[in-house]
Amino acid sequence: MSWGRNNRLQDDAQLVFRCLEGDTDAYGELVERYQGAVYATAYYYAGRYGAAEDIAQEAFMAAYRSLPWLKEAAKFGPWLKAIACRTAANWLRKNARRIAAETPLPYRRTANMADLRLGPRGNLERSERFDRIQTAIDALPERYRLPVVLRYLQELSYEEISVFTGESRDEIRGILQRAGQQLREALANADEEDEGTAAWRPANK
Repeated sequence: MSWGRNNRLQDDAQLVFRCLEGDTDAYGELVERYQGAVYATAYYYAGRYGAAEDIAQEAFMAAYRSLPWLKEAAKFGPWLKAIACRTAANWLRKNARRIAAETPLPYRRTANMADLRLGPRGNLERSERFDRIQTAIDALPERYRLPVVLRYLQELSYEEISVFTGESRDEIRGILQRAGQQLREALANADEEDEGTAAWRPANK
């Protein structure tokens, strides 16, 4: 365990102890520290902006209510991750119709100047590229998917992912390296298929 990670775990424990003594500001610090990881976990399950926000909020509320039953304060991160996963699964069961009616995240993103400069065709190509990346991530082994989302969607460091998931930093590094190789191969195959399809596409008259 690295010294930095050890300090982070001890700091989490101190914040938990302060929460249990009635210090609500301490829980606010924990929320701020983990909100990116919890949101990314919620999005990993739901794939929607609004749903991810609702799930993250419910997860933090559930964790706050359950703090007295946390056995090891230094393991707040993995404990919170488990709560976020359970909350997401329960939320999705209760809101299946809402999820089916919502448009996935990439198509709800607000347009900016870069989008306008790309034009309709450029935005379509980028959207199709995002779809290929999402499909490739979905095809990864389950153990790989959440670390990939935490790293590349939320841009968390190896240490932050390690503290949240309970995996060692070296394990996270290895997972991301193997996942990266699989993603590169999957995307390369998808690009080759697209080129083959384009070659057989009838010319416009």
